[in-house]
Amino acid sequence: MSFNTSSRQLSKTDEAPEDVPSQEVTPLDAPAPRDTVQTSEAETPEVSAPEAKAPETEAPEAKASEAPEAEAPEATTDPEPKAPEAKDPEPEAPEAETPEAETPEAEASQTETSQTEASETGTPETEGPEAEAPDADAPEGEVEAPEQAAAAPDPAVSDADTPTAPRPRRWRRVWGGWREKYPVAARVLAWTTTAVALAVVVVALLMPTQADKVRIAAFVRLPVEAIFGAALLIVLPRKPRIAVAAFAGLGLGALTVVNFLDIGFNEYLGRGFNVVLDWSLFSDAQGYLQDTFGKGGALGIAALAVTLVIAVLALTTLSVIRLGNLAARHTETATRTTLVLAIAWVTCAALGVQYAAGIPIASEHTMQALQFKAEQVQRTLQDEAEFAKIAKKDNFANTPPDQLLTGLRGKDMMITFIESYGRSAIEDPVMAPGVDATLTAENKKLTDAGFAAKSGWLTSATYGGSSWLGHSTFMSGLWISNQQRYRTVTAGERLTLPGAFKKTGAWDTVGVMPGVQKAWPEQNFYGIDKLYDSHKLGYKGPKFSWSTMPDQYALTAFERLVHSKKHDKPLMSTIILTSSHQPWAPIPELVPQDQVGDGSIYNAIEKAGKKPADIITDSTKSKQEYGKSIQYSVSSLINYLVKYGNKNTVLIFLGDHQPIARVSGNHASRDVPVSIVAKDPKVLDKIAAWNWADGLQPKQDTPVWKMNAFRDRFLTAYGSTPAP
Repeated sequence: MSFNTSSRQLSKTDEAPEDVPSQEVTPLDAPAPRDTVQTSEAETPEVSAPEAKAPETEAPEAKASEAPEAEAPEATTDPEPKAPEAKDPEPEAPEAETPEAETPEAEASQTETSQTEASETGTPETEGPEAEAPDADAPEGEVEAPEQAAAAPDPAVSDADTPTAPRPRRWRRVWGGWREKYPVAARVLAWTTTAVALAVVVVALLMPTQADKVRIAAFVRLPVEAIFGAALLIVLPRKPRIAVAAFAGLGLGALTVVNFLDIGFNEYLGRGFNVVLDWSLFSDAQGYLQDTFGKGGALGIAALAVTLVIAVLALTTLSVIRLGNLAARHTETATRTTLVLAIAWVTCAALGVQYAAGIPIASEHTMQALQFKAEQVQRTLQDEAEFAKIAKKDNFANTPPDQLLTGLRGKDMMITFIESYGRSAIEDPVMAPGVDATLTAENKKLTDAGFAAKSGWLTSATYGGSSWLGHSTFMSGLWISNQQRYRTVTAGERLTLPGAFKKTGAWDTVGVMPGVQKAWPEQNFYGIDKLYDSHKLGYKGPKFSWSTMPDQYALTAFERLVHSKKHDKPLMSTIILTSSHQPWAPIPELVPQDQVGDGSIYNAIEKAGKKPADIITDSTKSKQEYGKSIQYSVSSLINYLVKYGNKNTVLIFLGDHQPIARVSGNHASRDVPVSIVAKDPKVLDKIAAWNWADGLQPKQDTPVWKMNAFRDRFLTAYGSTPAP
């Protein structure tokens, strides 16, 4: 075959070899060519250098054709190696020979240029002379046949236009190399990753919303959502499959986060998380954490919570994508498995097969959870309009002032809430002995001082927290069970108990609220003329976790700043005691009344007390400390009443809600005790028909009312005339 020599190449052949320094490019271990043209010693390197690069099975001409300018088109299509024309006797001078006779410098320059271009484009065939020989360590699929190695691109196509295979990304090359080097470990890692992805999806689909229901049996079930999801991912093409899997994974992660919130809300508030209303509670939770664990601890917990949310979303998304890709790679196996699971699910659902009571094997947990949340959103939106109508109806809204509370004229009234004072404190076997003993002892103090008491039960609108819902329910006569209702009622002009006393014009209304630490616009709604919050009580001592000051100090400050002063009218005082607020560590101690001072005496008591971390994870310790806090609050209040009360003093005190489920129990009621204490027997005679128990401790069979029923019953009992 003949070579078509370009003008550039012909100009190079005119140079004399001796004018250019010789450059040896032949590998040291290359075999000597067998059929080279007999030339002079000066010409030997020029012919042998390119021929030495070719494999032994390759014709010498094939290597010389690597130069793009000197290639023949037939070189890429002719599978049979042909003898080079240089072997035939030629009458021409060596200087006029075909490119095999080029100068060493020119050939070396072309070789280096070819190698440089090849290295830039990543073409494996031109990475160097050593790369042309088959690698004994390379996989069989990567070894090229000699004919392929010898093939060269069409000379009509420039180097820039020659297509090259894309080079794998670095991590793929590293992973591929590691996988080939450690195949067993790679398989174990792949199977482990798949197992983890499957476990993540199953747990997310079957996670209960209450802590006491989290057990192994709850996760060993067949989720119908997984069966439908697998069937869908199997039939989808690659791009839609990945998109659907990513969307489903994000949705599953979001549902998992909501499930965790449900568990937390059920544990603390006795209800699930409301996706419409409860976002505003996170700021209160942050404040509680900061008061309990300090600013650094609160920030750390918040950062951990955000990290966990992101991790859950990422983990569920990647898990669903991996399982979808695995099903697509093994379509036949995945299809059979999905069909078998579907048949098993239908069979178990039809027969009602269960692991235990309430735990069916055929699960629809996720679909039911989504349906419940959707209905909850719908109910919440409907409730807003309906409650606004209910709030406008008030049996005493138009009652004239002179017809309100005629049976209490001239009395100093106190309505006092004891934080988290619930029925469990009186009936739970861990807490009851200490609390009951305290109630008995304090009732004797009252009797000795000439007071009497009657007690009953009220069912609070809240549980475990959100005390303001209990306060507003008790004083407004409306069932305020969520934040939306609270905003609605406090934005209106509903008559509250303090507001009723104010409306008569016969009482001055004050509020003592050490838990209020910022502006409190609800003051006007409740009808409170003057408010003493945490900044106006003159306390100089330490905080006790969330509680800004001990109850004994708050009552002492009330006496010093308000009650001991001369008044033209009796007082109607609303007082909220906070020492029994969780986490119930440290707890204040009673000190001699004349040593309370500005509260500095409590520094040593706070330092010597327990830390929240000592009890917060231990249910029994939490119960014990909670019981002690209730004893402290009740004793502080009764001691104050005995010391500073008189014949005209009337005290109503109650709990705002039960403590959290970890203390009150997973199935505790929402009942709280309520007591009315007075020296004047006529005050208690007016409620004789209520059938409340004598003393500070209601009985098990004492009537139970909903908390919102108290306002109307109280107003009616003490002479108020309904006038809707």
